[in-house]
Amino acid sequence: MHIGAVLPHHEIGRDPGALRDYAQGVEALGLHHLLVYDHVLGADRDRPGGFEGPYDKDVGFHEPFTFLSFVAGVTRTLELATAVLILPQRQTVLVAKQAAELAIVSGDRFRLGIGVGWNEVEYAGLGVPFACRGRRQEEQVGLLRALWSEETVDVEGEFHRVERAGINPRPARLIPIWFGGSAPALLDRCSRLGDGWLPLGSPSDKSRDRIAFIRRRRGELGLSMDGFEIQAQAQYAGGDPERWRSHLERWLELGATRLAVATHNAGPTDVDGHLTRLRDYLLALAD
Repeated sequence: MHIGAVLPHHEIGRDPGALRDYAQGVEALGLHHLLVYDHVLGADRDRPGGFEGPYDKDVGFHEPFTFLSFVAGVTRTLELATAVLILPQRQTVLVAKQAAELAIVSGDRFRLGIGVGWNEVEYAGLGVPFACRGRRQEEQVGLLRALWSEETVDVEGEFHRVERAGINPRPARLIPIWFGGSAPALLDRCSRLGDGWLPLGSPSDKSRDRIAFIRRRRGELGLSMDGFEIQAQAQYAGGDPERWRSHLERWLELGATRLAVATHNAGPTDVDGHLTRLRDYLLALAD
């Protein structure tokens, strides 16, 4: 099990020195990876018809590609991952270019976690239809991999047309694509196209059933689980060493290979406080 951290997106602030100290501190603790969430727009809850959702305009999110490029420049070993990039609301060719560049400047330390999102306000602001986001995501994955691996791409699909064109430079290898989410259609897509799964929630019976579905579906398709990984998350808030260890053991039993610790929403603190929480978690696992 590789242990990592979740960027405390709305608590880490905007001071570049503090951002650097956090990234380097995570790496110095020996953590394996850093997960970054993605939202481009936050809705104002005081809007016609109101707004319901876990995030709004008052919750900050650093832009993943820009932020992780910064982190790549101040670290050496830390794996960098989106968890998840809301892929359908973005331009696919531009994502291919941005992800390729991040893979290059980080020395192949980048992993692309993707999702379809839930916020119709965000899709509308970015000029992308919300209703067809699942089909669009599936087509996007094929185009991304083609652009990363082929000198010239010639594709015409439902959502894309690329005629005898390509990106340059391309990454040295295909960037791993992991799917986040739990809807049946998403799990099927992840089984067929993914390099890994990012579950939402706890190591519950529902998570067990979803992992069993992925195993079964990949078996039906003749795809091995070798190299297919599962990225879990843990919350520092509300926990204690016994609970953290039990949580990790249950994810291990389900087959998770990575676990990232979220230290936000556990009371006001600063960079040193977030790093101390990560250290406490690691010490609990070592006992």
